[in-house]
Amino acid sequence: MDIRGIGVVGAGTMGNGIAHVFARSGYEVILCDVQQSFIDRALATITKNLDREVAKDKITAADKDAALGRIQPVTERGRLADCDFVIEAATEKFETKTEIFRDLDRLAQPEIILASNTSSISITKLAAVTKRPDKVIGMHFFNPVPVMKLVEVIRGLATSQETFETVRDLSVKLQKTPVEVNDAPGFVSNRVLMPLLNEAMYAVMEGVATPEAVDEVFKLGMAHPMGPLTLADFIGLDVCLDIMRVMQAGLGDPKYRPCPLLIKMVDAGWLGRKSGRGFYKY
Repeated sequence: MDIRGIGVVGAGTMGNGIAHVFARSGYEVILCDVQQSFIDRALATITKNLDREVAKDKITAADKDAALGRIQPVTERGRLADCDFVIEAATEKFETKTEIFRDLDRLAQPEIILASNTSSISITKLAAVTKRPDKVIGMHFFNPVPVMKLVEVIRGLATSQETFETVRDLSVKLQKTPVEVNDAPGFVSNRVLMPLLNEAMYAVMEGVATPEAVDEVFKLGMAHPMGPLTLADFIGLDVCLDIMRVMQAGLGDPKYRPCPLLIKMVDAGWLGRKSGRGFYKY
């Protein structure tokens, strides 16, 4: 199938980044969210990031204008009905995603692939709420989407080879590197990363070291570009908590128990960079 029109559901950090890379790669994009204010903020972010690419001579000013012209913002999900491919990038809550997938299954033509940018939730479970489980797949981009090359392509139990190959090839057209992963809580990236971040939080909670000291150890001793607590703030502490809970429930192992400090900070509204406060103040 010739894919030209892309639907992106969710205009947050990941959704606007996904819309950015598709539009920059020549695809027509319908960017959908529930409130106009979310859309406006997304478009401002995309514009700023495209300006940064112009300043670094990665694209021209004309490329920027063309990319922005290919993004159509909407608040009516029904406008996605004519898209050739739809990817969901909503909050990491199973109930939210299943509602979206049921609706997309109703709206989209039967041959259309429905992808999820989920970072931990079962693709098999999402597919099961649709009438096209063979056409449901995970397409997990990484933040910041315009910069990071990796895309985890996650097969659900029923995902067809044709669906996998289409999404793999689509990732390459976006100048990304697709890596095939089977369906399991946290997939590969977060199954390994989140326990590391969680353990760093325990080190702070138990007084082993300050956030600054923990991060410095990883930057200088392990050559990480940023420390685990800076990274957690960047990802969003609420997102980290959601992922840990998905893995704890899905894998049933106490080693995935979220750090009590993480839970307390999220309850306080300290979500990291996006809220202005996490392990650091912004």
